[in-house]
Amino acid sequence: MSKIKIQGMQFYAFHGCFVEEQVGGTHFQVNCTITTDCKLAASTDDLTKTINYQEVYVLIKQTMQQTSHLLENVAYRIIKVLQNAFPMITEIEVEVQKMNPPLGGKIENVAVILNSNELK
Repeated sequence: MSKIKIQGMQFYAFHGCFVEEQVGGTHFQVNCTITTDCKLAASTDDLTKTINYQEVYVLIKQTMQQTSHLLENVAYRIIKVLQNAFPMITEIEVEVQKMNPPLGGKIENVAVILNSNELK
């Protein structure tokens, strides 16, 4: 199995439990590691034999636009949408970071990391 990493995807979204987060929004960063078999794509140089990174990005972007209270839910929804779009995925790890969370102090980010194997 091979791993495809798409890291540092940045979004402005409205996730959070506080009204201020749902109204004003904040910055998020998403990292995604996909495990799949890349042998055929590697030997044929054929995009249709692997997972299209641009399609992954578009699906994550669409998912980030759907408001959630919890980062756990955001990561879960990203995993599910990617699994549905790409059945050849054997495992997905998604990290969702909320930048500068309103927790009463100076905090760079909080993050949730979910692995598809934990959801079985």
